[in-house]
Amino acid sequence: MRYHMIAFGGGFLLDLLLGDPCFLPHPVRLIGRYITAAEKKIRGKAPEDGGKEIRQGAILVSLVLIAAVTVSAFLLWAAYCLHPYAGMLVEGLMTYQILAVKSLKEESTKVYQRLKEGNLIQARAAVSMIVGRDTDCLDEEGVTRAAIETVAENTSDGVIAPMLYLALGGPVLGFFYKAVNTMDSMVGYKNEKYLYFGRAAAKLDDAVNWIPARISACLMIAAAFLAGRDFSGRDAVRIYRSDRRNHASPNSAQTESVCAGALGIRLAGDAVYFGKTVRKPYIGEELRRVEYEDIKRVNRLLYITAWLCESICLLLLFLCNSWLV
Repeated sequence: MRYHMIAFGGGFLLDLLLGDPCFLPHPVRLIGRYITAAEKKIRGKAPEDGGKEIRQGAILVSLVLIAAVTVSAFLLWAAYCLHPYAGMLVEGLMTYQILAVKSLKEESTKVYQRLKEGNLIQARAAVSMIVGRDTDCLDEEGVTRAAIETVAENTSDGVIAPMLYLALGGPVLGFFYKAVNTMDSMVGYKNEKYLYFGRAAAKLDDAVNWIPARISACLMIAAAFLAGRDFSGRDAVRIYRSDRRNHASPNSAQTESVCAGALGIRLAGDAVYFGKTVRKPYIGEELRRVEYEDIKRVNRLLYITAWLCESICLLLLFLCNSWLV
């Protein structure tokens, strides 16, 4: 347990310091490549009937999860067999690679910088790297809103949820979660290609994120009270209560509603995916217009929320270790 605590805390600090350097190989990219290769093997060239595609999608989910869990468990077991310190080092590096605090901030800051320079074309290109919607039609406010929504949603998906799974089951459970989340981001779309094939991945992602999304919302509400005068904790609570279900996903609006209330802005609404407009309800109240400085504000919420979760997890691990001893 002591080694796990040190690796858990050290991996978090490494993520804050290093982020996700492009020149380093990343396990999530390897998982993505495996998903692409497995999909080609499992699916035929022509679309199958809905029932068969659902079964094929379930096979994909099983294969990817088995691979992610087996490889991570073997590497961790081998490292700890070699030496406890080697195991702790490997576990810390795995933890670092599973979390995405700094990379989320860096990618959204690129959007902020392009908007601040008045370069809308490059801002659209920057935000297209972190959102799934079409960005060519977005104006400055639309680009800003997309970046804010991504940071708000991924505070749960990319930071708090994996952190909770890491605390509970180490990198093995952490990579299990990342594999589910990566599959959802790649095949979990409700379009013609993935409506049936991606259903198993999408439903599993909803399930594994159900509790973490709500914990993330509670932590972000606490962060709104701690973040300073640009944020309203009371409005974060109020909008969370009224708008947390304003999304097709049972989880996405949890942190988005808190963010919208804390900043006093309106998020969501209609968006274009693969050339088709998808009707979505709004989240929050338009007490003021969205501005690009809100990207910096939502990143402040991200960091405070992450530190709160890390601190609470370490405290609980310490108490568990004391009880076990």
